[in-house]
Amino acid sequence: MREHVEDRSQGQTDRQLVAMLKEKTGISEAEASELIKEVGHDRASLLREARFLKAKH
Repeated sequence: MREHVEDRSQGQTDRQLVAMLKEKTGISEAEASELIKEVGHDRASLLREARFLKAKH
């Protein structure tokens, strides 16, 4: 049961990070989700990579 609660909490964090990345950098939801999978949950690293990704477009 505890594992399920942690999974749900983590999911909410991911949704919040996706929204933040979309708002601050203009990347897509799919791109933001992929970055979170690759980079993790460090906001500074995510923002840096998202800006780099956006500049490539």
